[in-house]
Amino acid sequence: MERFGFRTLDSARVLLCVFGILARSEVLGEQEGENLSGLSTNPDKGIFAVRENGTTCLMVEFAVRFIVPYDVLALNGIDLITEQAYLPLPRGAEISGKCGDTDAEIVISWKNNAYTLRIYFSKEFRDKENEVWKISKVQFIYDTSETSHFINAYNPGKHTANSHRLSALVTPAGRSYVCTAQQTLTLISTDHQKGVTVTMSDIQIQPFDINSDFVFSEAYKCITDQRERLEETLPLILGFILGLIVVITLAIYHFHLKLTMQTQQPLPADRTMYKNM
Repeated sequence: MERFGFRTLDSARVLLCVFGILARSEVLGEQEGENLSGLSTNPDKGIFAVRENGTTCLMVEFAVRFIVPYDVLALNGIDLITEQAYLPLPRGAEISGKCGDTDAEIVISWKNNAYTLRIYFSKEFRDKENEVWKISKVQFIYDTSETSHFINAYNPGKHTANSHRLSALVTPAGRSYVCTAQQTLTLISTDHQKGVTVTMSDIQIQPFDINSDFVFSEAYKCITDQRERLEETLPLILGFILGLIVVITLAIYHFHLKLTMQTQQPLPADRTMYKNM
C-alpha cells in the first residue's frame, strides 16, 4: 500500500508539473506582437502592439533614434578614438512583449537580433486615489560587430545599455501618453560606461487599460506640448485683447465727443446779438 501510495503521489506531482508547463506555454502563446508601422504616413515612425487573447493590451507609436559611442583604433595603431553611430529604429522590426495588471514590457528587435530595445512599464499609486503608469526601465542591446553602423569598431561585440532609476512619461491610469516634442533618455552601457542617447518623438503610448482593439484611450499631453501650444495661442490672445482695447477706446472717445457737442452752447444766428455779448 505504501508503495502504491508513493507511486500515486509521485504520478500526481508529475501530472501537476506537466499541466503547469502546458498552462504556462498556453499563456505565453496567447501574447503576440504585431507590427502596424505600415499604417503610419511618417517614414520614421513605427507602430507596434502586443495582443493577448486576440485583444490589444499594449500599443506604442513613436519615432526613435539612438546615438551610440564606440571605440576605433587611431591611425597610429595605438590610441583609441571614440566615434558615434546613429541608428534609427526601423519600421520592419520584430515585436514581442508581455502584458500584466501592474507590469508590462515590449521588446523590439531588428537586424537578426543585433539590436534589441526593451521598454518596461509599471503602474502604481502616487497617493491613495491617483493611479499612474510610467516607463520604469529602458534597455538597449547592440552589437558593434554589425558593420552597417559600426565602422572598424575596436574589439567588437555585444553590449547592453540600461537606464538608472527611471520614472519617465508618467501618465494617469487609463489614458495614453501623447507628445510630439522630443523626449531624450541617457542609458549607461557596459562598454566602458559610455552614455547611449535614446531620442523619442511623435509619441503615443499606452501599456495598460486599452478598451478598444488597436485604439488608444483619451490622450494625456506632455507638458512640453502644452507649453508650445500656449506659446502659439498667446500672441493671438494678446492681439485680440489689444484690438478690444482699441475698440473700447474709440467708442469712449466717440461718446465723449458726442456728449461735448450736445452740451456746448450754440452760437447766435442773428449777428446783432453779438453787440450784447
